[in-house]
Amino acid sequence: MPDTESQLASTVLMIRPARFESNPMTAESNRFQGRNPLSPEQQHNVAVQEFDALVEVLREAGIKVVLVQDTPEPHTPDSIFPNNWVSFHADGRVVLYPMEAPNRRTERRPDIIEMLDTELGYQVREIIDLSGHEKNAHYLEGTGSMVLDRTNKIAYACLSSRTQLDPLGDFAQQMDYDVVAFDAFDRNGVRIYHTNVLMNVGEAVAVICSESITDKAQQKAVLAQLKVTGHQVVDLSYEQLDAFAGNMLELRREDGVRVVAMSSQAWNSLNDDQREILQANGKVVHTPIDNIESSAGGSVRCMLAEVHLPR
Repeated sequence: MPDTESQLASTVLMIRPARFESNPMTAESNRFQGRNPLSPEQQHNVAVQEFDALVEVLREAGIKVVLVQDTPEPHTPDSIFPNNWVSFHADGRVVLYPMEAPNRRTERRPDIIEMLDTELGYQVREIIDLSGHEKNAHYLEGTGSMVLDRTNKIAYACLSSRTQLDPLGDFAQQMDYDVVAFDAFDRNGVRIYHTNVLMNVGEAVAVICSESITDKAQQKAVLAQLKVTGHQVVDLSYEQLDAFAGNMLELRREDGVRVVAMSSQAWNSLNDDQREILQANGKVVHTPIDNIESSAGGSVRCMLAEVHLPR
């Protein structure tokens, strides 16, 4: 197994929704959702179209997509966001995470992990199940709650009802990660529910809305850590945060070319200088998923669970 993990995956897991809609159980902590006037049926129908378009864009860009169709029962309205319940690592370990909303806990699918192992040729060496923290009402929602610098073994985490210190410490101890924890707030002073809303760490470029970290000492510490690891920082405004520009993900084609995936809303929010940095860093791909973003309060990065498992 590799001593260090590549920051960028060439394969992603995506879950095609069966009954997508805005989830009332997550609305209180996620102020980005519930902005969609369509009926649940309409939300689902448009979401499937947007989902399929994203799959096509990624595959055309040279990213391998492991596509799984969700089941209608149990009803998992947020199943389109698999990165919250699972993460896959280059040493063959798979981590399962404690989820705040009860109707999100049934998104955890052992059959998908088994399929990767037995049918697709990935090596699953160990499953680390952190979901037991749910009994203490402590949550850590995967690479939504944490933005992982996999190469440098650093987990960035903004604390919220969905990102709490006990499971965060458990993850860090078992996976040998250092934690950079901080507090982050939207423009209305409400805690940001997931770290991947406000930042993404790529191989050489990091994107962050630093003004959301209102404690200046914490903000300085986060930016200093990104500098120490050699990242060029693209700083986002609150307007760009609201357009899900922080919710992008850097991937890598098999030939080594970097691919930066985001929504069209996110791309359109960026200024010329920011776009130039991202385009110099890799191939940028985007597609409109406005309906998914306004219904469920998540964007492209949330829809992609990177598969770092060895073959």
